[in-house]
Amino acid sequence: MATTGPAHSAFLRNCYIFRRKVFKLFGGAFYVHDENGNLLFYSKQKAFKLKEDFRIYSDERQLEELLTIKTPQLLDLGATYIVQDATTGNTVGAVRRKGLKSILKDEWILLSSEGQETGKLTESSAFRAVLSRLVNLIPQTYIIVAADGRKIADIRQHFNPLVLKYTMTIVEPDPPIDRRLLISTGILLAGIEQRQR
Repeated sequence: MATTGPAHSAFLRNCYIFRRKVFKLFGGAFYVHDENGNLLFYSKQKAFKLKEDFRIYSDERQLEELLTIKTPQLLDLGATYIVQDATTGNTVGAVRRKGLKSILKDEWILLSSEGQETGKLTESSAFRAVLSRLVNLIPQTYIIVAADGRKIADIRQHFNPLVLKYTMTIVEPDPPIDRRLLISTGILLAGIEQRQR
């Protein structure tokens, strides 16, 4: 059974809505709400960094830092993003984007704190993946599966040319992937994937 991290109820939900903040000049900012519009997390991407650096807070006041997402290497298409629990300093796991393969169809590998593959995120349709690269208005859909092939979550992009918005629905009640890693994957999807297409 996967651990859920700190005793923070926001990590125990089954529906998360990720939205990128509009009109932020430097860096990136992301909001994560529940299905009722309640703010669960606020994420800030540091600007002017050669290595990616995301911070995830409990709200926009940024008083309680929960997770950090950093990459040890300079920016590239196949970077590995290390996720750490900011309250303990312990490594939660990592998310690795399969660079060249993701040009046609996005694929991310989810790793445990020991570096073992625990799951994979891919675009659910190869046809829609290619089409979305030709016509940027085609919403994308993704699926997260565990290492044993079990479906863990669906991620659906909402059609909106002005605001980037995803809904993640966790369909496995007791996912074998750390929920903190799932939230981090949603943040990375909004912050990295859209920028590198």
